[in-house]
Amino acid sequence: MEKGQIMSKRAQRKRALREKKEKSAEKESTEGPSAPSSFPPILTGGDSDQYDVFLSFRGSDTRKGFTDYLYRSLVNAGTVPISVFRDDNSLKIGEDFNSEILEAITRSKILIPIISENYASSKWCLRELVCMMDCKKSMSHMVLPIFYKVDPSDVRFLKGNFGEAFHFREKRFDKKDIQEGKQALAEVSYLNGWESEKFANGREGELVEEVVKTILSKLRHDFQLDVPKYLVGVDDHVNKIRNWVVTPASHARMIGIYGMDGIGKTTLAKVIYNELSNDFVYRSFLPDIREAAHGNGIPHIQNLLIKEIQPTEHQVCKVDDGISLIKSRFKGKKVLILLDDVDNQDQLNALARECDWFMIGSIIIITTRYEAVLDQSEFQVDYKYELNELDEEHSLLLFNRHAFRMGHYSRQFEGFSRNILSTMGGLPLAIKVIGSYLYGKTDEKVWQDTLKKLRSEPHRDVQKILMISFDALEPGHKEIFLYIACFFINENSKFAIYMWEDCEFYPNQGIEELKLRCLVKIGDHDTATF
Repeated sequence: MEKGQIMSKRAQRKRALREKKEKSAEKESTEGPSAPSSFPPILTGGDSDQYDVFLSFRGSDTRKGFTDYLYRSLVNAGTVPISVFRDDNSLKIGEDFNSEILEAITRSKILIPIISENYASSKWCLRELVCMMDCKKSMSHMVLPIFYKVDPSDVRFLKGNFGEAFHFREKRFDKKDIQEGKQALAEVSYLNGWESEKFANGREGELVEEVVKTILSKLRHDFQLDVPKYLVGVDDHVNKIRNWVVTPASHARMIGIYGMDGIGKTTLAKVIYNELSNDFVYRSFLPDIREAAHGNGIPHIQNLLIKEIQPTEHQVCKVDDGISLIKSRFKGKKVLILLDDVDNQDQLNALARECDWFMIGSIIIITTRYEAVLDQSEFQVDYKYELNELDEEHSLLLFNRHAFRMGHYSRQFEGFSRNILSTMGGLPLAIKVIGSYLYGKTDEKVWQDTLKKLRSEPHRDVQKILMISFDALEPGHKEIFLYIACFFINENSKFAIYMWEDCEFYPNQGIEELKLRCLVKIGDHDTATF
């Protein structure tokens, strides 16, 4: 082979190698924020999908590091899963950019561009940013930028390594992409965001925690516990407890809310929980613990709590294992936990026996119909709040809102309304049930029959709830309760005690038990009332 031919073949190989590198670089620039990865698909991107967070990033810079850590922290945060659109998997090669990414951006509530050194070298990243800034202007989307190892001024003026990366690829961009991209970069550089190198001296773990906390705070209203639409007389209770809670403390604290069935304990606790939730990353609401424990066992409740605060595939089968896991996993976390309808000391001990199980600043809220649960708790209850019946004014207001869907009464049924309320003793549950039942009924005879029936017996739905506390009593205590209900309301109890002692009902202990279960109240002159 001649020398010239050899040189010609070498030149061809060099040219082919150079063209291969250029094509590879062009593919990385035009294909999307990053090359396809081995991650499973994240979200389908269908028209019905609504996302909480959209992450825009340069895959070659942060996909396997910071972005992956942030993504996994977001989807595992909070008691309700956060839906996160991570665009490296959602756009397939050859698909129309507008059909997937732009729709995902417009359907996301919070947009987070992770602007790294090579972010502006990607045409797709720039288009995402342009779309995000347009959504911010036209649809009031929230844009929270993270300047990852770049200075916002370099982004604004295209300087430093960030500017070099942009200018290196600039010749491959459309003129429109260049103009709109520059404007979007300038606009985002002025937004309040996070600079990774300046936040916590560059500790990325703390930065991710702060981002997650901020996002949970922004999404707070989407994750609030459901409370009734018509709330009456709650504000005063909330303010009293709220004022106490905001006082600084050197330990985890427990709030106990107790009262009779149907009095509104859970509703009040939910409102307080919603008020406080903005200050907590780790939160859990466990409803109907009494029923869940009796039906599925205490380990089932422990698993629910652990799953919400510290997700794990490990399932506890024994109470002791659950206690050990809660103690070890929760100690370094500031938590807000609402334990609803605790009726047994074993339940509370298995979930929150000692304040040392939780980080300083944690709040544990307990609702119970049995005051003794709070009195006997090893985790000292810092604030115990008894919820009493509604007064006449609030009772009428609540009834009107359910019976007439308004804050004032109908004059035609004013007399009936007041007479019906006199049978309920200010119990919110009964007022809601009867008010809702009478809604839309304009026949006065129906109201008359309802009043007559209530004077002889409670509504079946109300009676079902009230029977729970009665069924929990010992036989002798049930007898005392029935005697009071039938014969001794507003009567001096000392005369009945002699009779109960002869019957071996142990009346002093029985009356105390009825008081603790909020079934009776003993007045100043030893008179019993409900």
